[in-house]
Amino acid sequence: MNVRRPVAILSQIRAPRARCIGGDALPVADTKHRANAPLTRPQFAHESEEEFARLLDFYGIRWEYEPRSFPLEWDETGRVIESFNPDFYLPDVDLYIELTTLKQSLVTRKNRKIRRLRELYPDVRLEIFYGRDYRNLLFKYGLAKGWDSPAPYVKTLAHDIERILFTEAQIQDRVRELGEQISRDYTGKSPLLVSVLKGALYFIADLSRAISIPVAMDFMAITSYGGEKASSGAVRIIKDLDEKITGRNVILVEDIIDTGLTASYLVKNLSARDPASVRICTLLDKSVRRIVQDLPIDYRGFEVPDIFVVGYGLDYRQLYRNLPFIGVLKEEALQRT
Repeated sequence: MNVRRPVAILSQIRAPRARCIGGDALPVADTKHRANAPLTRPQFAHESEEEFARLLDFYGIRWEYEPRSFPLEWDETGRVIESFNPDFYLPDVDLYIELTTLKQSLVTRKNRKIRRLRELYPDVRLEIFYGRDYRNLLFKYGLAKGWDSPAPYVKTLAHDIERILFTEAQIQDRVRELGEQISRDYTGKSPLLVSVLKGALYFIADLSRAISIPVAMDFMAITSYGGEKASSGAVRIIKDLDEKITGRNVILVEDIIDTGLTASYLVKNLSARDPASVRICTLLDKSVRRIVQDLPIDYRGFEVPDIFVVGYGLDYRQLYRNLPFIGVLKEEALQRT
């Protein structure tokens, strides 16, 4: 007969096998006896676990591998006869991760154990990645292997990034703040968001959803980087606005402003159409390269140093726009033809 013994549960939860920070694992025994013990990687039970660990490493997310053993069933003497060991624990968000890439017959048994764990430990946060979920995750971040990914180059995108400047979470938090600020400043009005294709497309989409007052959107297209590493500031409009902006409150939404030449030209062009106002909102401000020193930027997401960045709409040779973060491209990627 299997019985539950709640009083004994906490004392029977096994300690972590390996603690990792940014993917660097240190055996627990070594932390007790050797303060300067060398960092080593744990032995993963499955290739998918190692792939997932690499993904966490890439984003600088702290993790622990097979961190706890949760007792699920006991015999009449109190001996644990069934337990569950989640694959990963993310201490910064207090979340356990279980990867389930097994065949369906084995998944069914694991699901039963997970239901039991949630009954016994309702406060434990656990996310499960099934086979399809896990493959989609690899595709999204360019880590899929083989030729069944959406496009052959997708799997290499993330590997071209030297480091991440702003994570997806940081970007979304800042966009929300900008949306709240714009909502306050334009209370009782309905501003027109004007974006320049294609770099600001992701930004304006998220920004518009973060604004709580009525807004409209319109788009322009101009000559852009075209794969170059810096902007000359020379502008040629190849698609103009569809909306008339006379008497409208216009917010020019930019992905990045560096020299300020392009933004200055666009502000003058829009101002000549007799709007009620024209303000600038940019996600990134590379002020170190500023030429137009008196350019008024009312809403600024992040300051960036004089480095070439991609992701979240920003591209190099039309690639990397779909990365969810903003990162620094490796020099070898910049040298490719």
